[in-house]
Amino acid sequence: MAVIADTEAVMRAAMALQLRAIAEAEQRGIPAAQGARKTQTWVREKLNIAAGEAKSRVLVARMATESTTVDGDPVPAELPAVAEAINTGAITVAHARTIINGVRRMAPVCTPDELGQAEAVLTDYARVHSPHDLATLAERVRYYFDEDNAFRTEEVQHVLRELHYGTDADGMTVINARLSREAGAKFRAALQPLAAPLPSEDGQPDFRSPGQRNADALDALLDIALASDQLPRSGGQRPHITITINYDDLIRTLGDTEKRGMPGTLTSTGQPITAATVRRLACDAEILPVVLGGDGLPLNVGRTERTAPPHLRAALLLRDGTCAFPACDRPPGTPEAHHVESWIDGGATDLNNLVMLCGHHHRTIHTQHWTIAIEDDHPVFTAPTTVDSERSPRPGGRPTGTEHNALLHQLIPQPRQPEEPQTRV
Repeated sequence: MAVIADTEAVMRAAMALQLRAIAEAEQRGIPAAQGARKTQTWVREKLNIAAGEAKSRVLVARMATESTTVDGDPVPAELPAVAEAINTGAITVAHARTIINGVRRMAPVCTPDELGQAEAVLTDYARVHSPHDLATLAERVRYYFDEDNAFRTEEVQHVLRELHYGTDADGMTVINARLSREAGAKFRAALQPLAAPLPSEDGQPDFRSPGQRNADALDALLDIALASDQLPRSGGQRPHITITINYDDLIRTLGDTEKRGMPGTLTSTGQPITAATVRRLACDAEILPVVLGGDGLPLNVGRTERTAPPHLRAALLLRDGTCAFPACDRPPGTPEAHHVESWIDGGATDLNNLVMLCGHHHRTIHTQHWTIAIEDDHPVFTAPTTVDSERSPRPGGRPTGTEHNALLHQLIPQPRQPEEPQTRV
């Protein structure tokens, strides 16, 4: 609805005005004159907001707001790119504080020109990415400029590593741990494939909480470790099942109630399954769809090559993250490789015809009939008219380290070209 975007624009314009007023009030000494020890305390009490929010607004007002002195002289913002983006409503206070924090951490090791470049790159990035993604890029920028200190941080984390376990009063084992970045990445890589939600026997969604799934995954991981030194590969193949379905029912236009056909059958259980679900499962599940002709005899058996092999899933994860759907906030887990052109309709199992989706958005794509195109090696999503009457294309995928590194190249000074020798005449 347009009112949502319109009201956000109004709120951002009002926030920009408030930030300028906070900066002016501080320069005039109004908070101190009214007995406040700090400006953020004065703002917190005046507006009845949380202390953290007050601190953010004061910080942004100080560093990203143009103001005037008591004598009327203009005072430029310390971070002009951020100030301009705030004034035009392109970014929020949360974005601005993330940029300020990132620039501050780089200040001890960067020149003023490098800080200005970093501010500009981060501000442009903030216009189209969330504060969370912006913080990831800011951390990568800091790692580039301050590699020595970043390495020392990793060394300190190794020293601070710890894992404690004990037995609670009820006999349950309690575990508390702090892991380095490297160990944490290993832990997640081993645990997440085992912690993915699984349907119950009656087909209902997984009733376990995320904490329960993690506990079960750790239990399974321990069984694997005790029985063998081989852990499951991320993106390994799924259990093999067989579905039979009539060819005419399979190819009917989905969503057309007048062309509704008979369901397929899960041969291992005898349960019916809709053609729409068969098409979705055939994207990535280990399915053998036995397609039947009008006489009920098999026409062909699905090729196992339709399932994305581990190396292709790794490439998809690098390009799309856990889920390429625009603004998906699902944490890393076990995503599903979706065929842009359905495998059943002849689509190939290759990088230019696959996109990673979480379970929720995989169902959304199939049930709402979103369209996906791969443009410039990135997925682009177009909603149906029921979701977006204008059907505006939306870029998908999550920012990756490779994309962040490409942005970092904008900060790397270009090598000076040797001057041409002058010829004496």
